[in-house]
Amino acid sequence: MNKSKEIKVGKFLVGGRQPLCLIAGPCVIENQRVLFRTAEVLQEISRELNIPLIFKTSYDKANRLSAASYRGPGLKKGLVLLKQLKKRFNIPILSDVHCRAEVKPAAEVLDIIQIPALLCRQTDLVVAAARPGKVINLKKGQFMAPADMENIIAKVTSTGNKRILITERGTFFGFHNLVNDMRAIPWLKTFGYPVIFDATHSVQLPGGGGKYSSGQRIFASSLAQAAVAAGCDGVFMEVHPNPGQALCDGPNTLKLNTIKQLLKKLTAIRKVVAD
Repeated sequence: MNKSKEIKVGKFLVGGRQPLCLIAGPCVIENQRVLFRTAEVLQEISRELNIPLIFKTSYDKANRLSAASYRGPGLKKGLVLLKQLKKRFNIPILSDVHCRAEVKPAAEVLDIIQIPALLCRQTDLVVAAARPGKVINLKKGQFMAPADMENIIAKVTSTGNKRILITERGTFFGFHNLVNDMRAIPWLKTFGYPVIFDATHSVQLPGGGGKYSSGQRIFASSLAQAAVAAGCDGVFMEVHPNPGQALCDGPNTLKLNTIKQLLKKLTAIRKVVAD
């Protein structure tokens, strides 16, 4: 298995021979109750299984298909909630930025700034997000080959920032469908940075719901297991106490109470691959 460099996130390291890390949380901030409940359960699981946890959610989903889709509380209110969550649970926080104006206030709260897949080729955004020196999670666009990410990485490193994670989330396959080619994992690892596999966006059906994206969450577990076997350093999952009531990405979101059993399988696979 190709070894990536180790990137420090909070109090732990991601990549190299470090344990598999988990990046998980609801797609978008709905309210404090769902946000804190999800963080509480994930933290309990991460401590029990000794899995480093990065909590993810979005204060604004600016790239929704329909203007009528729920986007979240917005930058100001969202960052207040994320700051409260970070103080209470003491876990690293990841969220995505959509324009340069968001970078400065977001960097004051976030441990990891994420570049959304649909915006990963936006040079000015990538460079601006890299400049504060925070860890950058580059999500590979659904329209890009793994080799193309070398150019995006170069945009980040041009600022002197080499604190990078790369996330694979599938490739367009016809209309309203994504496919995963697990060759992408070792390919992306040749760039030397930790590679994360996005198990739930990989089962998304973009635009499959007409005015929103649909999804097939039943395949997320199998794909996550395959990605860990292929050598990824972490798994990204959108989780929710009740995905059927989630305000965003419900069809591809995993139910919170199913995560522990899946993570047990993933950590067992990681141990075999790492040995």
